[in-house]
Amino acid sequence: MNRGKRAREAAVGIGAGPAKLPLFLLSFHHRNDLAVMAEHAGCQVIAARRADAVTRRFIASGAAVAMVDARGATEEAIAACKGLASAAGSAGAALLVIVEDIATLDRFYEAGATHYIAAPFSEAELAMALRFASRLVERVAGGGRAASDRAGLRLAESEAWIWKPGDRMVRISPAFAERIGVSGETVPAMRLVRMMDKPSRRVAREAIDRLLASGRGTAFAHRSMPHGDKLAHHISFDEERGAVVAWIEATRPDGSAEREGGDMLTGLPSADRIRVWVEERLADERADEPRCALLMLGIMRFGLVNAAFGRATGDAVLQGVARRIERVIDRIGLGNSMIARSAGSEFAIALGSPVTAESAELIANRLVESVAWPFVSGESLIPLSCRVGVAAVDPDGRRDASTLFQRAAAALAAAKHGDTGMVRALDADSEAEAHRRNQLEIDLRRALDHDQIDILFQPQVDIATGVIMGVEALARWRHPQLGELGAVPLFATAARSDFVVQLSSHVQQRALQLAAAWPERLSRLRVSVNVTSADIAGPNFVEDFLGRVDDAGFPRDRLTVEVTESGLIADLAGAAELLAQLRRAGLRVAIDDFGTGYSSLAYLKALPLDYLKIDKTLAEDITGSTRDRIVVRGVIDMARSLGLSVITEGVETKAQLSLLAREGCNFYQGYLCSPPVDSAALAAMLTSNSALMAPAEEPLL
Repeated sequence: MNRGKRAREAAVGIGAGPAKLPLFLLSFHHRNDLAVMAEHAGCQVIAARRADAVTRRFIASGAAVAMVDARGATEEAIAACKGLASAAGSAGAALLVIVEDIATLDRFYEAGATHYIAAPFSEAELAMALRFASRLVERVAGGGRAASDRAGLRLAESEAWIWKPGDRMVRISPAFAERIGVSGETVPAMRLVRMMDKPSRRVAREAIDRLLASGRGTAFAHRSMPHGDKLAHHISFDEERGAVVAWIEATRPDGSAEREGGDMLTGLPSADRIRVWVEERLADERADEPRCALLMLGIMRFGLVNAAFGRATGDAVLQGVARRIERVIDRIGLGNSMIARSAGSEFAIALGSPVTAESAELIANRLVESVAWPFVSGESLIPLSCRVGVAAVDPDGRRDASTLFQRAAAALAAAKHGDTGMVRALDADSEAEAHRRNQLEIDLRRALDHDQIDILFQPQVDIATGVIMGVEALARWRHPQLGELGAVPLFATAARSDFVVQLSSHVQQRALQLAAAWPERLSRLRVSVNVTSADIAGPNFVEDFLGRVDDAGFPRDRLTVEVTESGLIADLAGAAELLAQLRRAGLRVAIDDFGTGYSSLAYLKALPLDYLKIDKTLAEDITGSTRDRIVVRGVIDMARSLGLSVITEGVETKAQLSLLAREGCNFYQGYLCSPPVDSAALAAMLTSNSALMAPAEEPLL
């Protein structure tokens, strides 16, 4: 069975039956009675009597609604609402408060409550109040189906078990299976019993007996063996299935998420807090070496999840990732550790002594496996992949947090952009290269502000007449330390830092502005500008691009859009429609670097094109290789049969030009005519005799 199918079946299995609204309940004096009423209203309740770590407990519960009971504890309830408000807002959740005195409503409103119900109230009135609260959640999430899918995703990531009285086996959720280190969907009941010490076993048995006798939900807690994490089991009886259902809450002893600056989406400590934690470990002279190891985990292409499923679902997935990371670390039993959400879809995992570089890499690989298990949202599976960078402080290394974080970030960047695996711990040479790449990404963001990106133009020549008919606009980076960098390293750097669209827009705009200001003698040249797959995939691509052309004052009928064949988006039908709109607006379209990708024929068939540009790698050996000559001839014949003009890049010798002329190529571009030049040099070229070249010679072979 494939992983996706197993994930969906596992998620459905533990939550079979009607979906229940997850509810986090804080009641200082009436927890059990209120939990029963909420269960009768169709909620799956995670209940608490104390406000300790309330923010993190609410986030970890995955609940869409938090209910705070202020009866007999007004000040404590107001303080709890203040702690919950930011987390509820980040999660798109509702915060319902139960009050005795209507006069206190202003204070609860200021504390962040979104709904209220006044005591005394009936069970039906409470059910209606919960329905109103859930409606807010639905609206924030974009409708009932979206809210339901998000709730289902959170439930699928919950730690839970189901047991029918008398059965020897217990059905468990994938999340709980991960915690206890099993791969199946059922475990012997005694396996769960052995997780507890003897006093806790007695407490658990008494709680289950009370539940079966009264039908009233309750809870029990214990320290799990052998690692000692505290687990609270919130149990209720499901009449439809005739089974005890338990939802497990793991309590972290450090309470760090309640400190100032904690992440209100995931409940993890802040990036500042983990830096302080790392500094404390590095300063500990009594600790074994290495004193600390740092893992930086980054989710790959997480923006696509938000684009496909919506921000609310993306947030729920990030919460699920946080819980998975916690379970991996808890299961390994590393008490001397801290996890934080460092930025966006990146997480930092700090491991204190005793730890080794080798064990840190093993943990990193375990994290990769855990994140890769698909998330389930409604009928959809959300597959994720991640990369992890590992850095440890060796005995002779610098013991400061900034250096360790820089090294871990460099390792993560190398893991993201390399081809040597999903986990990367850098050696000295690799670290230096990763640092250089990171510095380039930083420098690129400054380059636009400091006007370091130049636009040059390389002529495109009519082979039959030798006349320059057009030019391609090419970007060059005047790096203050490294000198001139071409388009390949420039756009590779932009791709690594998610800066392609901004750079591409800048290059297009600048090229159009320069060409629009050309003197009369250049006014008949066609200009080709490049667009990337990221450009095409963006919203309002056609409108924005045409607006850029018109704002520059460049004639549409003299502009060609070159789309790189190796970088086209997968949605060929959508890309074809967008390019067709450009052609209807008066532009022409070329497919660039033809022959470097793997779907060349599919692109030719699907896209509306005027030109085909043969990549220089196909043309560079045609004078010495019969095979290459046959390939180029086939490409030209195919293009001509489709009514396309052919441009060959990278032509450097007259022999190459002669062969291309013989095979029927229309235009060429390369150093045989000219390297890329600025506007002034281009104007001078066209006013000199070099603007006209002799017709192509007869083929030499």
